[in-house]
Amino acid sequence: MERVYGYIRVSTEGQVKQGYSLDDQIEQVTNYCKDNGYELVNIFKDEGISGAKGDADEMSIEGRDGLMDMLGSIKDNNIKYVVVLTTSRLWRSDLVRFIIQRELKRNNVDVKAIDRPSYSIYSVNPSDILINGMFELLDEYERLEIALKMKRGRVQKAKGGGYSGGGVPYGYKAIRGSKVLSIEDKEAEAVRRVFELRYYCPWLTLAEIAESLDLEGYTGKQGKKFNPMLVKRILDKEKFYKGYYKYGDIETNDGEHEAIL
Repeated sequence: MERVYGYIRVSTEGQVKQGYSLDDQIEQVTNYCKDNGYELVNIFKDEGISGAKGDADEMSIEGRDGLMDMLGSIKDNNIKYVVVLTTSRLWRSDLVRFIIQRELKRNNVDVKAIDRPSYSIYSVNPSDILINGMFELLDEYERLEIALKMKRGRVQKAKGGGYSGGGVPYGYKAIRGSKVLSIEDKEAEAVRRVFELRYYCPWLTLAEIAESLDLEGYTGKQGKKFNPMLVKRILDKEKFYKGYYKYGDIETNDGEHEAIL
């Protein structure tokens, strides 16, 4: 019985809606191995990688711990194949494909893609290479199309003064299911205190303001110590704290979020 690894990955919430959830992939990989008489030694997974990194994982394998663990243990476990739902779970860029295939070939390992039974990284048949290339091109097109739709949605939301994603500014919190930022009371107090010190004591440095806030018991996000960079970010967002909103080229004086100042 040939020994195989499974690999699964979900990088965005949208992929869950498309049937790429981790549970869906586990089920399909497990059933595929049973149907084909493979010994499934382990299933490696990476979850929620590209959403936080701006698709950084599409251009490198850095941060994909599951993938790194899998590649690092292939040789010692006498693995014949890596089973995936689709090759897009392994790579979406030519650079990543080259890196992964090079490592697999070093250990005489091939890829079994459930959506393409005849797929092989060793194929020299021109027709197979053409078909595989077309599928991978379609995967790339699908990714770009999803990104474009999300961008359009954020732009449309921004036109109405709504928060369109990115890091939540200090002083606010994003509640799941809500499309509007809510005020974080304790942080909002700190924001007002920063501007108060800047107005009444303009000679204070950023470090001195941060020290004052720290001594008064205020903290940064997740309880971290108040620091000069946080003070600067707060001061730079004065307009936002007054209800002004800007997203790319879109500007509005009437943001949906409640003003702190």
